[in-house]
Amino acid sequence: MSDCAEIAAPEPVFAEPWHAQVFAVTVALNEAGRFVWPEWAARFSETLKRNGLSRDLDGGDDYFHAWLETLETFLAEQGAALPGDVADVQSAWEDAYLTTPHGQPVRLPQGR
Repeated sequence: MSDCAEIAAPEPVFAEPWHAQVFAVTVALNEAGRFVWPEWAARFSETLKRNGLSRDLDGGDDYFHAWLETLETFLAEQGAALPGDVADVQSAWEDAYLTTPHGQPVRLPQGR
């Protein structure tokens, strides 16, 4: 028997990979000067209130869907990612992952 206590692996910081990705994109845009963090926080707070997410959140999908909504709105207002363009890319990704053979990398068609 070992005298060492078994060490549990740490819990992941983000529940889903896309949560980490949308967070990282937001931080990168802030660091690039696209917006200041207090403005981001105020807008995100408004999105949470508008969606009725006033309860304590645990960083799950509802929280990150609100985060993504805030980011998309912010970028659309700046003209950097218009809703129609976002929808087109989302549709192209969906088509690509549904038609990509299992185990192969998902790629968008040229020009996307």
